[in-house]
Amino acid sequence: MRKNYFKILVILILGIHSISLSQSNNDMNSQYMIGGIIFSGNSTVESNNILSLINLKVGDNIFVPGEEIPNAIQTLWKQKLFSDIQIFQTKIEGNIIFLEIYLNQLPKLEKFQFKGLKKSEIDKLRDEINLVRGNSVSEQIKKKIKNHIIKYFREKGFFNVNCDVIENYNKNLNKSTLIIDVKKNERMKIKEIIFKSDKSSFKNGKLKRQLKNTKEKGIKNIFSSSKYIESDLEEDLQNLISLYRENGFRDAQITNHSIIINEKNELELTINILEGEKYFFGDINWIGNSKYNSEKLNELLSVKSGEIFDQKLLEERLYMSRNGNDISSLYMDDGYLFFQANPIETGIEDQKINLEIRLSEGKRAVVNNVSVTGNTKVKDHVIMREVRSLPGSMFKRSDIIRTQEEFNRLGYFNPESLGVNPIPDPETGTVDIEYSVESKSSDQLELQGGWGNGMVVGAFSVVFNNFSTKNFFKKESWSPMPHGDGQKIRLRAASNGTYYQNYSLSFEEPWMGGAKPNSFSVSLWKTIQSFTEGSKMDISGLSIGFGKRLNWPDDYFTISHSLNFQRYNLEDYQTSLFDFSDGFSNNINYATTFSRNSIFNPIYPRNGSKFSIYFELTPPYSLFKEKNYYENLTDDQERYRFLEYNKFKFDGTWYNSIFGDLVIRTHFELGFLGTYNKTVGLPPFERFFVGGDGLSGYSIDGREIIALRGYPNGSLSSDSGDALYNKYNIELRYPVSLNPNSTIYALLFTEAGNSWSNYNNYNPFELKRSAGLGIRIFMPMFGLLGLDFAHGFDNLNNSTIKSGWQTHFIIGQQF
Repeated sequence: MRKNYFKILVILILGIHSISLSQSNNDMNSQYMIGGIIFSGNSTVESNNILSLINLKVGDNIFVPGEEIPNAIQTLWKQKLFSDIQIFQTKIEGNIIFLEIYLNQLPKLEKFQFKGLKKSEIDKLRDEINLVRGNSVSEQIKKKIKNHIIKYFREKGFFNVNCDVIENYNKNLNKSTLIIDVKKNERMKIKEIIFKSDKSSFKNGKLKRQLKNTKEKGIKNIFSSSKYIESDLEEDLQNLISLYRENGFRDAQITNHSIIINEKNELELTINILEGEKYFFGDINWIGNSKYNSEKLNELLSVKSGEIFDQKLLEERLYMSRNGNDISSLYMDDGYLFFQANPIETGIEDQKINLEIRLSEGKRAVVNNVSVTGNTKVKDHVIMREVRSLPGSMFKRSDIIRTQEEFNRLGYFNPESLGVNPIPDPETGTVDIEYSVESKSSDQLELQGGWGNGMVVGAFSVVFNNFSTKNFFKKESWSPMPHGDGQKIRLRAASNGTYYQNYSLSFEEPWMGGAKPNSFSVSLWKTIQSFTEGSKMDISGLSIGFGKRLNWPDDYFTISHSLNFQRYNLEDYQTSLFDFSDGFSNNINYATTFSRNSIFNPIYPRNGSKFSIYFELTPPYSLFKEKNYYENLTDDQERYRFLEYNKFKFDGTWYNSIFGDLVIRTHFELGFLGTYNKTVGLPPFERFFVGGDGLSGYSIDGREIIALRGYPNGSLSSDSGDALYNKYNIELRYPVSLNPNSTIYALLFTEAGNSWSNYNNYNPFELKRSAGLGIRIFMPMFGLLGLDFAHGFDNLNNSTIKSGWQTHFIIGQQF
C-alpha cells in the first residue's frame, strides 16, 4: 500500500482476513525475528493491549509465511471493534523483520432515535434492542436491530413492516448516530386459511379448529387473534398432526406451509398435508407378563382389533391415563416400580397394525427414605404426618398421589407446583421418594365492607392458619405470632356502628394428640343487634367439635361431631313468631357431619367431588312433658325456653375439566327443619331464608341464609323464614391467573332454588331461576373476593315484579 513497502497479501476466508508475507529476494518460508512494530489507522485501543492480545512482541521469532500473522488478524476480528485490519512488513534487514499494524476502528454509538413510532412503542423497543452509548456500530449490529424490529411488529400483525437503520457518521470524532426509521404500514390479518391434502379426510372447519392460535379474521373469531405468528403456527401444526394420528393416519405430515399477500393486501395461509394411509389396531399379544394374565391386561387396555389406530390412546392406556386406569398404574400400585412396557409392531396386514407388548415386571420396590424439599412455613412433623408412602412400606403410586392431595389440602403450598421425584435403586429393590413443595402465605387479614339486612356493615378479621400453641410462651417464636404446628385461630369483629355488632373467636387443632388425624375445635361468638331505641337481641354461643378421618367406605370420608349452645336474650323485641318481647331462649344441640372430599386443589379445582350429610338435633324436651302440656300452654316464653327441633341438610358438588383449564362445576343442596311435636311447632329461630349473596355474617334472628344470586337477600322466603329449601347450580369457570399469590378466574353460572314453609307446600320443581357472570380473586392474605352480576328470571314472593339484574359481592366463601 505504501511506497518502498512490500504489501502483505490479505486473504479473506469466511469473513476473516488472513495474510502471507512475501519478499522476492528471500526464502518463502523463512524465520524472522521481529525488530519493531508500529501502529497506524484510527484505533484508540492501547498498543500494548493489542500486542498482548495477539501474542506478538519485539524479539519474537515468526515464520513468513506462517500461522502467527493470520492468527493475530483472526484474534483481532473476534473483538468486533474494527472495520479493517491489515498487517504490513515495512522492511527486512537480514533475518530481522519490521511490522506495521493498520487498524480502522468501528465508530462508537453516540445516540440513536426512532422515527414513525408511538412513544409507548419506542419505550418498549428501547429496552428490547439494548443499545448502549459507546458501543461499537457495525453492519451486524444494524442488521440485528432491523430484524428484531421487523419480528416485533410482525407478531403484532404488521406483516408488511419496513425498517431502515440509517447511520450518520462523524469522521472527526469517529462516532455515529443511528436513526431507526420504521414504517409499520397497515395491520394485516389472516383472511383465509387454505388446506391442501392428498385425501381430504376432514372438513376444513374441523382442521381450522385445531389451529388454536392461528385464526381467520371474521365474526366467528371475534374474540380470537387473527395475526400471523410463526411460533404459534408451529405449535398449531403439531395439533393438526395430532388430529390425523389420533384418527389412524400415523404417517401424516405437513409437507409445506406458505403465506402470501393477495391483491387486497390481505394474508392467505396455505397448509399442505400428506395424510398417508389410515391404519387400525390389529392383534395385540403380551410378552413377559406373570403377575397378571393377558385377559386382565387386555380388559384394562380396552383396545380391540379393528379400532382406529391411535398412538396417543395406546400410550395413555399403557402409561398415563388421568384417572390412573392404565397398565403402568396397575403394576405400580402393587409395588412394581421397575415395571416397563414396550409396544413393538410385528407386522401390518390390510392396514391393521399387529402389536407385541413386551413387559418387564421387575421386582417389587420398598420405600427407603422419604423427604420433602421447599417447605419453609410449617414444622416437619406437620407435613410428614400427611405422608402415605412411609419408609418400609411397599411402593404404591396411589399413596404418592394421595400424599400430594393431603399436602395441598393443608393450604400451605402452591398447588400448581407440587412435585415428586422417586429415586429408585434397582440393585437393592428400594426407592427414595422426594416430594417438592413451594411454600406460600396462608394467614389472612380481612378488611371488609358489605351491604346486608338494609345496612352497611364493616368487618375486620385475622386468620392464623399455621398457629402453634406449643410455642405461645416462647418469645422468640412471635413473628408476628408463634407458628409452625398447623393449628388455626380466627378472630373476627363486625359492626355498622350502632345497630349491629358481632365478635367471634375460634380455634382448631387438626391432629389432637399428634398421633392420629382427629381434630378438635372450639368457637365462641357474640352478636348484639339493636332495632329501635331500647329494642335489641343479644346472641351468645359456644361450640365444641371433634372430627375423625375414616377408612370406610374409602379414606376420603370424614365425620365430625359438635356440641353447641346458643342463648338468645331479648329486650323489647317485637315479632309475630312469639308473644313475649322480653326474655330469653336457649338452643342446646348436637350436630354431626358425614362428608367425602376428593378435591385436589381447593382454590381452583379441576376435578374431584365433595358431598356432605348434616344433622342437627336438640333434645326432645316435649317427650318429657305431660301429653297436653303444650296444648294448654299460653306462655311462649315457657314454650321456647329451650328450642326443640331437628335439622337435616344434604349437598353435593362435582368438578370436571372440559378442556385444559376450562372447568364445569355442578352443585345441589337441600335442607329441612323439623319438629318432634306438632303442638310445639317449628322454632322461631334456625329457619331458612333463600336469596341473595349468602353473607350470613350479616344475618339477624339466628336465621340461616341460603345464597341464590339474582334475587335480593331472603326475598324468596316468607318474612318469618321457611322450613324447607332446594337449590341447584351449574357453573363454568376459566382461570385468568393461577399465580398462587393472586388466583383469578371468571365464571358463567345458572342456578335455581326456592323455599317452602311446610311439607304440604313442598314442590321440588317450583324453582326460582337465575343466570349471570362473575369473577373471583383469591389472595392468601385476604382470602376469596368476588363480584357477580346475576339476572333473576322469576317474580319475587308475593309480587308480580321480576327480580331482574342484581349485583352481589362475595367475601370469604364459594358457591
